[in-house]
Order: sequence, then C-alpha cells, then structure tokens
Amino acid sequence: MNDVINELQLKIERLENEISFKNGLISILSHDSKEMFGNFLWLIEALEDKMINEEDFFNLLPQVKSDARKNMQTIQDSTAWLKTQYGDFKIKPVKMLVIDLFHHFEEKYAAQLKEKNIKFYFKGDPNTSLTTDRVLLEYVVDKIFNNAVKYSFPGQDIYLQEATESDQTVLSVIDFGTGMAEKYVSAIFSFDNPIFQGTSGEKGVGLSLKIVKNFVSLMRGNIQIISAENKGTTVSLFLSKLIE
Repeated sequence: MNDVINELQLKIERLENEISFKNGLISILSHDSKEMFGNFLWLIEALEDKMINEEDFFNLLPQVKSDARKNMQTIQDSTAWLKTQYGDFKIKPVKMLVIDLFHHFEEKYAAQLKEKNIKFYFKGDPNTSLTTDRVLLEYVVDKIFNNAVKYSFPGQDIYLQEATESDQTVLSVIDFGTGMAEKYVSAIFSFDNPIFQGTSGEKGVGLSLKIVKNFVSLMRGNIQIISAENKGTTVSLFLSKLIE
C-alpha cells in the first residue's frame, strides 16, 4: 500500500512541476512578445509623429536589435521543448565519443571564443563514449556552454571535463567567470530567479536552463550546479547509459 501511495505522490509531483513549467513558459512568451512588439511599435509611431528625429531613431535600433535577439532565443528554446511534447516523441539513444562533442562546440563557438580570447580545453579520456540521445545532449551542453562563454571574462579558460562514476558518465562544463551566490544557485531552475547580463552585456531570459533540466530528465540523468561569486561555475551532467 505504501508503495502505491509513494508512486502516486511522485506522479502528482511530476504533474505539478510540468504545470508550473508550462505556466512559466507561457508567461515568458506572452510578456516578452508584448514587450518587443510594443517597443518597436512605439519607436515607429514616435518617428511618424515626429516625437523623435531620425538620429534618435537609429540610435535606439541597437537596443531593439538586442531585444529581438533575446526574444528569438526564447522562441527557439520553446520550439525545442515543444518537439518533446508531441505524442510520437521518443528518445533515440546513439553511441557517441565525448571528444566528438568537444570538437563540435569548439567549432560552433569558434568566433565567440576568439572574440573573448577564451581558451576551450578537454579534460578526461578522449576514448570515452556514452550512449544517449544526441539531439537532447547537444541542446543541453550547448546551453550550458553558451552560459559559460557569456559569463566568462576575456582571457579566461573553459573546460569540458569527462569522468566516470560507477555506471554513469559525468560531463562537466567548468568556467572561472562571474559565478553566482548560493541563493541564486538554489533558484536557478525556477521562474523566480533573476536574469544576469553577460560580461559583454549579453542578455537572456533564463529559460534555457529550465528546459535543460527537463531534457536531462528525459535522458534519465541528473544535473548539478556548483557556483561561487567571482570564482566561476561548474555544471555537471550525470548520465546513465541508455539502450540503443
């Protein structure tokens, strides 16, 4: 009887988390869309009504561009999550080398790494492989690595570290950037956490890591964040081998 009750409680907790996540996602999409289009409409009408001149109009465009880029990222993240909600979605485990994952992001982020003069290194056994869903894993590591770059100062290093703990592969993205206080780490996966700017003024909406946690659960793994203000952040994925 106790087992049945515990199972029901877990199901209720999962449903509550899903409802909370969906409500938060809808709120972000609604707020950001209104804000972006509202600001853009105001800017055009202000120019038409001669409340601002053309010079002021063009001076404000970089801010509009920044807001548009932020909202585009929100839409892309939301679309990635929605794909996992379709009835026919299934995990597709494949065997992959961790070093290939490293080279993928080394190439994808080459321009951003060069711009900030950040060195990206691999730590671990280059022959280590894991079996999991490639699409979900690449999304997860991409968002974690993107934050590592965003919150690192020029000239700092970032590591992708591989380790094996019993039957799990542990992938960690380690940076030595701005980090954050413990009170923010504990709220990082909620919709109540504050949004920080990157070291070069990069903006975000804080949605990516919430979807990351959802995807890690789909891969039957766990995620851990260790961070200290002005010392950096380590985000670790604990991934069990899935059956191909």
